[in-house]
Amino acid sequence: MEIVAEDLAFPEGPVVMADGSVILVELAGGRITRCWNGRTETVCAIGGGPNGAAIGPDGALYVCNNGGLDLLKFQNARGAGHEGRVERVDLSTGRFERLYESCDGIALEAPNDIVFDGDGRLWFTDLGKTHDGIRTASGLFSALPDGSSITAINRHALSYNGVGLSPDGAHVYVADTHQGRLWRYDRKVEKQRAEWIANAPGPVGFDSLAVTAAGNICVATLYEGGISTITPGGEVSKLAIGGDPYVTNIAFGGEDMRDAYITLSTTGRLMKTRWDEPGLRLHFNG
Repeated sequence: MEIVAEDLAFPEGPVVMADGSVILVELAGGRITRCWNGRTETVCAIGGGPNGAAIGPDGALYVCNNGGLDLLKFQNARGAGHEGRVERVDLSTGRFERLYESCDGIALEAPNDIVFDGDGRLWFTDLGKTHDGIRTASGLFSALPDGSSITAINRHALSYNGVGLSPDGAHVYVADTHQGRLWRYDRKVEKQRAEWIANAPGPVGFDSLAVTAAGNICVATLYEGGISTITPGGEVSKLAIGGDPYVTNIAFGGEDMRDAYITLSTTGRLMKTRWDEPGLRLHFNG
């Protein structure tokens, strides 16, 4: 296992670029950062609490932003300037703009992870906020990247986090953090009940995910630190990764798509390892 970058402020949302660099967010630093050639470069100081990120059909970076953290209480920040939102970043200039802050007149709480389907539509989760003993609702949303249309697929979940697509594009997978469960949605059905796929192995939680070319779902696993691989039929295996209880994200890249980039968030590191099967190529890349 190779350490690609360190001293990062709670890194998440790695995006493997065509030039071999990795763009990620620093949630606790409010930054978008590029990691390459043994160094890090700030793309922009986006503010708030950037979480998940993905390249869209226009080559821009689309970011889920939870609004930021109250670092003294270690909980979600509230109030003006801490709104949950989905943002677009021009990677050539570092300029960013807000696309969505609400859906059907209801404010987004804490957008978390994001993926684009083959039609160029974005799918994102809203983890919900936790503050002062209060837990707000979570959900799954779908939207157009130009900011013109957003749809709530489910706004009554517990703690939706990672999101990804099956290789044939028919299904959307969603990981629930606090339940430690993986769910599946039909991408073409707007209002539906999610199908349960599997539970986390042991007293752990689920974070972000990535799908392999064969259709297996690799879910970053919290508290015991590792990656849980789940087949579409619900069989679960786990790779333990020591040294950090918050293994939060996995993303695939490289010529053969077997380079796995994994964020170790509490220790502020981005690591790289060789995976035993190729990851699924995303529809859009930078």
